[in-house]
Amino acid sequence: MKSLWNTLLGRSEPARPDLDALFGLPPAAVTLRATAGFGPTGTGSVAFRAGEGAAFADLQRDITALLDADQGPPVEQVFDDYGYTWLVVRAAGEAESGITGLVTDLHAVNSTLESAGYGPSLLCSLVGFADAEGRTVALVYLYKRGTFYPFAPVGTDRRDTALELRVEAAIGSDLPLERDRSRWFPVYGAPGLKGTA
Repeated sequence: MKSLWNTLLGRSEPARPDLDALFGLPPAAVTLRATAGFGPTGTGSVAFRAGEGAAFADLQRDITALLDADQGPPVEQVFDDYGYTWLVVRAAGEAESGITGLVTDLHAVNSTLESAGYGPSLLCSLVGFADAEGRTVALVYLYKRGTFYPFAPVGTDRRDTALELRVEAAIGSDLPLERDRSRWFPVYGAPGLKGTA
């Protein structure tokens, strides 16, 4: 009944997060390499607004310990100027072959926070890509929308929108893309974008 009223009144339900959409990133990485020459940097991150209190701090420690337990590169915690915490995860081994493990780790961070009741605190996840010319692009997953968008920074305050549109066209069949381009928020200086270098 609620959906009928929403339809009649022209309202739409917001997209629900589908964390399993993150597992579309390895096939998208293959497509991005083949069509645009961008390969994974081996680094990704999850942004969330940290909760108050000891329970949330314990949860963050548990997540970090879980990811560090697989003998891969250590998880790094970074705080930005907007009050978000970023957990930066690096692929074990080669960036190209390690993207599946990287995505599994990013999924684990998101799902652990979600199952502990902190889903509303999640902002986004991103995975970095670079080409031979040193250009970078991130595939950003918007948690609350359940969609991805490309972000291609140029310096600290500009973006390459032509490249973003090219990436969108290349991976459109691999990932659920955010159709509302006003939601393609810039994440300049996001930890995890540049890779391990």
